[in-house]
Amino acid sequence: MTDLKTFRDSLAGPQPPADCPVPLQALWHAAQGAWDRAHELVQRESGPQAAWVHAYLHRVEGDLGNARYWYHRAGRSPATGDLEAEWTEIVEILLNRPD
Repeated sequence: MTDLKTFRDSLAGPQPPADCPVPLQALWHAAQGAWDRAHELVQRESGPQAAWVHAYLHRVEGDLGNARYWYHRAGRSPATGDLEAEWTEIVEILLNRPD
């Protein structure tokens, strides 16, 4: 696995780091502006981490009702703050606890 700086630096490349689990891959694509690809990846996954990323993506999309559903599935309160701050928080947590 990698750290936040390395993960951010990888955004200059053509694809996410090879050792990233799917939720992190989805966040990488989201940061690239590839919402559809990010959603496609995370939609096929289960578990609270994927649900949290799924919630974030629907929040980015502006679909707050759907986001609330996915936050609930993730066992988290709906986020209301800055999207970039939430992206960073999710990445940091997933990098430190990949499963």
